[in-house]
Amino acid sequence: MIRKIFGVIAGYLIFAVSAVVLFHSAGLDPHKPQSTGFELLTGVYGLFFSVLAGIVLQSIAHTRSLTVNYVLAGMMAGFAALSMLMSGGSHWTQWMAILIFAPASLVGGWFYLRRREF
Repeated sequence: MIRKIFGVIAGYLIFAVSAVVLFHSAGLDPHKPQSTGFELLTGVYGLFFSVLAGIVLQSIAHTRSLTVNYVLAGMMAGFAALSMLMSGGSHWTQWMAILIFAPASLVGGWFYLRRREF
């Protein structure tokens, strides 16, 4: 059980810290509209780190199902929805987290589990 909890925390930190690093290094506010190019870059970047978060979660948790990945996806989407409700401005980053990044963490877990089958 501890491995599962630690795995979910590690997965979420990979997702969240990567987002903070991206916006901090770019000097941009995630709650303001950005150029289409930067939004696309954010989507690809976030997709990569979300899949990675799902893989790392599975590698730590050592489960045979996606249950812990569903927990991570729920956390990602839940915190994004909470942020959307509590913040003003543009919500494009939260929508990406809910619609793209949370499901991508499931894909990462699925890739990890499929890799272990072979």
